[in-house]
Amino acid sequence: MSLIHVKDLSKHFKILNRREGLGGAFRDLFSGDFRTVEAVAGISFDIDAGEIVGYIGPNGAGKSTTIKMMTGILKPSGGLIEINGLVPYENRIRQAQIMGVVFGQRTQLWWDLPVIESFKILKEIYKVDQKTFDEHMDMFNELVGLKELYSQQVRTLSLGQRMLCDITASFLHNPQIVFLDEPTIGLDISVKAKMRTIIKELNRTRNTTIILTTHDLGDVEALCNRIIIIDKGKILYDGDIKKVNALFGAYRTLKLQIDQFNETTLQTLNDKLTEKFGTDHGITISENEESWTDVTIDQARTPLSEVLNHLMTNFTVMDVRIVEISMENVVRKVYDGALT
Repeated sequence: MSLIHVKDLSKHFKILNRREGLGGAFRDLFSGDFRTVEAVAGISFDIDAGEIVGYIGPNGAGKSTTIKMMTGILKPSGGLIEINGLVPYENRIRQAQIMGVVFGQRTQLWWDLPVIESFKILKEIYKVDQKTFDEHMDMFNELVGLKELYSQQVRTLSLGQRMLCDITASFLHNPQIVFLDEPTIGLDISVKAKMRTIIKELNRTRNTTIILTTHDLGDVEALCNRIIIIDKGKILYDGDIKKVNALFGAYRTLKLQIDQFNETTLQTLNDKLTEKFGTDHGITISENEESWTDVTIDQARTPLSEVLNHLMTNFTVMDVRIVEISMENVVRKVYDGALT
């Protein structure tokens, strides 16, 4: 039996169509003009104990809504969800004993207390014995040097320090499942590396099941063997990450700042690339909101170095950056049938 069983799960929200201005706000008090938004649209999957699953998709895809239903915060509009054989929203107290949760921009620590006092309060809430608590604290200190933060008030911590403490708190009672919702948002590379170390070690030593939602494909690649891609409330892909890595690992995006850019530049770029590499070059071009030009390259078809050299030869490039493919591009290519 799967640890997490989801069958035809859906969630609808009823949202008021609001009017503008003060008069509109007053009329809205008595309005019955609502619309229904389908956040999750009949998804199904099973997750076994000990898996680390990346649950990914663009903003508004339904990721956080799914997590909130799995943790019992929200009641589904339809379908079935069972965690360890129990329905989460009907058994919230019992389920809290086997779950840990981290929401990226929210904390479960007490703002005005020193970090260690928050941990001690959680120890009492979850009825963790002193021996287990000490072992956990020693392990986290060994992994990421947490002890130096014990005496600091939570409010004085940096974002990265607070996230490390929040992840520690979520694992404190040795849960069977930990839900990590955007845990690395806004963090620098060194803190991300520490968080990945914690997650991998606890999964390895305790067989903890991890459900990770993130926009950072680096997190997914470093931690997950399986990914579920969701968009507009529907699952687009559920399978081995190796297939995704084989496809999207070859993609890179060149961000170019071109001198004297105008409305014909994009077409000129495309013409020059087609002239050099043919029509099947695997390159897409777009202008982003920062007045940079994005050139996304499938290196399996056209080497990035050759594209960059060609562009530098034919255009006055003032600045250039190389970035991984974005989550939005992953989803777009899945829609285009790239993983079928």
